[in-house]
Amino acid sequence: MSTTAALPVLDAALASRLSRISVDQYDRLVAAGAIFDAEAVELIEGLFVNKMGRNRPHVLAGKLGLAALQRIVPAGWHVAKEDPVRASDWSKPEPDLAVVRGGITDYVDRDVTAADVGLVVEIAESSLAVGRDVMGRLYAAGGIPCYWVVNLVDGLVEVYSDPDLAAGYRSRQDHRRGETISVTLDGVEVGRATVDELLTGKPSA
Repeated sequence: MSTTAALPVLDAALASRLSRISVDQYDRLVAAGAIFDAEAVELIEGLFVNKMGRNRPHVLAGKLGLAALQRIVPAGWHVAKEDPVRASDWSKPEPDLAVVRGGITDYVDRDVTAADVGLVVEIAESSLAVGRDVMGRLYAAGGIPCYWVVNLVDGLVEVYSDPDLAAGYRSRQDHRRGETISVTLDGVEVGRATVDELLTGKPSA
């Protein structure tokens, strides 16, 4: 992912004339080479959305989060970094991190879907509002049980849970430096990550 640029605000008349494409159509365009730079866009609600550039703090947080989750995630799951997830028939985001059921080679012949994901993580700075609202609603609608926003602006991790398919996540807890976060898969806590290691790589004392 994905630091995704905000979707444009359109008046009702213009919005009614927009034509969305499905994930299947998007995949065919990518396979045919019809998208000039497929690495620079992702499909969100049937629209091509430009990815924003990743600065040094974002890149570092992605590496730290990957290391932290790989330390915790048990056999039967793996951690994907910036790989696409088919969240619905209209959205194929590329989250910064996702904890995915099974092994990497289990997905040779099919996409990772929202049903395969136990935890999704976005790292957000300039894209903080999009991460909370647009992506939060999208992941909740797919039924992903837990969503973390690594908030680089305020130096904390926002943990969203209890997804509602229509209204987004019903629960939010903010975790600050010195605190730990439960990593829960299939309703079972498999380990804990510290906010400090996600932000700086140094576990809290």
